[in-house]
Amino acid sequence: MMFNYYNISKIVKIINGELIKKSGKNNIINYIIIDSRRLFFAKNSIFFALISKRNNGHKYIDELYKNGLRNFVVSSAPDNIDKYIDSNFILVKDTLEALQSLGQWHRKKFNIPVIGITGSNGKTIIKEWLYQLMCFDKNIIRSPKSYNSQIGVPLSVWQMCPDNDIAVFEAGISMPGEMQKLQKIILPDIGIFTNIGHAHDVNFNSLSQKINEKLKLFSNVKTIIYCSDHKEINSIISENIEFKNKKIFSWGKSPNSELIIKKIIKNDNSTLIKASYKLKEIDINIPFIDNASIENAIHCWALMLLLGYDNDIIDKRMKLLTPIAMRLELKDGINNCSLINDYYNSDINSISIALDFLDQQNQHVKKTIIISDVLQSTRNDDVLYADIANLLLKKNVKKIIGIGKAIKKQSDKFKIEKYFFESTEEFLNKMSLSSFNNETILLKGARHFKFERISRLLQKKTHETVLEINLDSLIHNLNFYKSAISHKTKIMAMVKAFSYGSGSFEIANILQFYHIDYLCVAYADEGVDLRKSGITVPIMVMNPETDSMDSIIKYNLEPEIYNFRILKLLNDSIKKNLLPETKGVKIHLKLDTGMHRLGFEKHQLKELVSLLKNSKHIYVQSIFSHLVGSDDKNLDDFTKHQIDLFKEMTDYLLPHFNHKVLLHILNSAGITRFPEAQFDMVRLGIGLYGISPFKEVQNKLIKVSTLKTVISQIKFLNANESIGYNRNYIAKKNMKIAVLPVGYADGLKRSLSKTGFHFLINNKFAYIVGNICMDMCMVDITDIDAKEGDEVIVFGKENQSINYMADKLESIPYEVLTNISRRVKRIYFQE
Repeated sequence: MMFNYYNISKIVKIINGELIKKSGKNNIINYIIIDSRRLFFAKNSIFFALISKRNNGHKYIDELYKNGLRNFVVSSAPDNIDKYIDSNFILVKDTLEALQSLGQWHRKKFNIPVIGITGSNGKTIIKEWLYQLMCFDKNIIRSPKSYNSQIGVPLSVWQMCPDNDIAVFEAGISMPGEMQKLQKIILPDIGIFTNIGHAHDVNFNSLSQKINEKLKLFSNVKTIIYCSDHKEINSIISENIEFKNKKIFSWGKSPNSELIIKKIIKNDNSTLIKASYKLKEIDINIPFIDNASIENAIHCWALMLLLGYDNDIIDKRMKLLTPIAMRLELKDGINNCSLINDYYNSDINSISIALDFLDQQNQHVKKTIIISDVLQSTRNDDVLYADIANLLLKKNVKKIIGIGKAIKKQSDKFKIEKYFFESTEEFLNKMSLSSFNNETILLKGARHFKFERISRLLQKKTHETVLEINLDSLIHNLNFYKSAISHKTKIMAMVKAFSYGSGSFEIANILQFYHIDYLCVAYADEGVDLRKSGITVPIMVMNPETDSMDSIIKYNLEPEIYNFRILKLLNDSIKKNLLPETKGVKIHLKLDTGMHRLGFEKHQLKELVSLLKNSKHIYVQSIFSHLVGSDDKNLDDFTKHQIDLFKEMTDYLLPHFNHKVLLHILNSAGITRFPEAQFDMVRLGIGLYGISPFKEVQNKLIKVSTLKTVISQIKFLNANESIGYNRNYIAKKNMKIAVLPVGYADGLKRSLSKTGFHFLINNKFAYIVGNICMDMCMVDITDIDAKEGDEVIVFGKENQSINYMADKLESIPYEVLTNISRRVKRIYFQE
């Protein structure tokens, strides 16, 4: 995949750094690392310790060194640098600028066509479609995923190598001043401006300023491609003196366009696009009917015409375009398996990305990949499949099932448990489903192989109502709260109550992957399940019960101690378990500062200290309390009283311990409203899942969960006919209703029946009619164009929010989320 780019001494010169520690070895560098969890080829990698508002890469130097990495770029020398024996440390002023300088230098080594894509939407789709369209005859290097940022662009450009015929990179900005830096790194010859929208509007004075900023990517291009129907873009490009000497390849309805769009004819599953180019009538067919796909396809069409492709070839390849899977889905599989679906494309970059997601999963020791021939590659099969085999070893994959004639011929390259079939049909006929047990399975195949047939067989059978959980949104929310606290303050994430209905292990696993400091569960059995699933992060148990103390000790859980009875139960269990002198049980002391629910009161502290001094196996890890109304401005005086009382009580307790004890009192609402009370740790609950009572905070969060179902059946009723149990709804006119497979057994409260609650079907509101049943409900779709099988949003979209459902129930989002039944399938996805 890579060739030997630079040695350490060369990199020092390029990034204008100082080699403050030398290994004596002028190591060859092939790989750049910015994430300590992505280290796979330590010998030939270099780590850039990037600093952001939310994180500091210097924290992970120790971990990387222990894992074999020996080359580092830093902006401050680590303490005790001499302990990093046989390593290279390059000191620079700014590690991000150093990374960009290296990318900029590397780009200048190549003299191949480079396409730069910017705009508000469609960048990644166009990039991936250009790859699909041209990979048959060109060796293309392109941005992985949506690597279009100040960090992602230099990482993308770093992949360029002598074998490439053409490069396609996307560039995105969120504020003025960013695009100039990306332009110097990408140096595009051809520019594609997709469109302009309202993303990041808050950072720009006007739409025209945003367009002009994005156009800076094209300051030195030879040709710009854009849609002349976008009036703002067309106007600015036409009037900009800087672009007078550049070739303008516009497309649109205007007769002045280079590619004049004459007609767009949508059929059931495809679209015919007719156009005029160089006084010749041409057309293409694409297997999509939505407007966004049509616009994206025409951009690709324009580029291929510019590059000299024959339209017959373009049309033939356009018909083969496949959807771009913008997310990886994690579902429950048969026989206690987990299933990851990613079967829209198969190339070495997307395989690597999918394997990263597989590597994050810890619910099963065994990891399996079912992979097809890699169709989108011009590389020699021997080299290609040897690289894939090496990747599987690095990512701890234990079993491969290869499907396709090409991969079967390369079976000798794979040194793990392996099975090969020439076709999906042969796999389905010969492979026993009972052979899959307690493993995580990644489905990674080209569209041609129809892996959806395999997915249907391996997926656990459930009903059609699902709760989608966006793991990217969860991490976005985590990072928002990280940015609101000191870098020294720890975070305890609440995963109690099945992670607010989102699924305990899956949420805990992604949080562990992103270095969460603490997890918190309600009961010990929740913590035990997490430990059995591979979660090693410290876990606090809020409600330790009489029968759970032995499990708490066995699985290294940390109980909340809120009264003398619980403390005695723990001491009794410690004696029964005969713990060695050196082993202690960490506990978290709960103080009652005004909630009057659980916790020690001020007058009990003296006795508490006395008991703790006589409990030699107990180690106080933290002391905390619970705020009554941090989300209510009317209760601010009481909140401040609680914080003051907490300080007073902990000031009494802390001198009695000869070690550091963590203090914490803030919940999600408190983090943003009372930053002065962060202490040593904060507890993040509902905010992690994208919900805040404060509009200014809510606007910065992303909702994590979307509850969806489908239309099971459509019925037509006459006036005066009744709907549902007890004839509680009588049709006042002729009606069309939809039956939905979601009811009160799924968490849709029966009390919603008469509240005027609506669902969202094809972006229109559909109101409940009749009583909600155990497994079903009915809605009025008289004025909605819908068919059986259409998607229905229960909550999750902006105009169909969870807050709307909570308001109708006269409740709170907490209750709505935690009431979603476990029989509702959870689907986890990550972009």
